[in-house]
Amino acid sequence: MNHSRSGWRLTMAVILMAGLGAVSAFGQFAASGTTTLSVTVAAEASISITTTTTTLSSTPGLFVDYTGTTAFTYKIRTTQSTGTGAVNVKITSDFAGAGGPSVATPPSAGDALTYSCTVAAPATACTGPVTALTTATTSVASFGADARSAKAGNSGSVSWTLTNDPVYKTGTYTATATFTISAT
Repeated sequence: MNHSRSGWRLTMAVILMAGLGAVSAFGQFAASGTTTLSVTVAAEASISITTTTTTLSSTPGLFVDYTGTTAFTYKIRTTQSTGTGAVNVKITSDFAGAGGPSVATPPSAGDALTYSCTVAAPATACTGPVTALTTATTSVASFGADARSAKAGNSGSVSWTLTNDPVYKTGTYTATATFTISAT
C-alpha cells in the first residue's frame, strides 16, 4: 500500500511540474520583454471643400456667363501596383425657383453648367469643360497606382461657368454640388 501511494505521489508530482512548466513558458517575467507590432496600411481618401458657398457672378459686362470657383483639399493613398482613385461631382440639388437656370431641364437649348478643373499632383485633372449633371457623377480628378498626397492634403479647384441666358427671371437661385472621393 505504501508502494502504490509513492507511485501515485510521483505521478502527481510529474503532472504538477509539467503544468507549472507549461504556465511558465507562456508568461515569463524578466527585466525586459518584446512584442511584434503589425500594421496594415490600406487605401484611403478624404476631401474637404474649402469654399462652402461659391458665388457665380457675371462681371464685367452684360450677358457674360456667370463664373465662380470652388476650392478643395484632398488626401489620398492608393494601392501600390493596381490602385486607382477619383474625385467626382454631382449636382444633387438643382437650382430652385421657377424661371431660373436649371441643370436638369435648361430653359433654352445650349444652357449648361460646365466646369474645368485644376488639381495638384498626384492627381490628374479632368479634361474640360465638363457638363455637370444631376443624374450622374462627372469627373474632377483621377489617380493612378501608388498615389500619395501630402499629410496636410493637396489642393484642387473647380471653375464653374453657367450660361447667362436672358430668359432667366431675376432672383437668387441656389444649387448643391456634392463632391466625392474614392481610392482602391
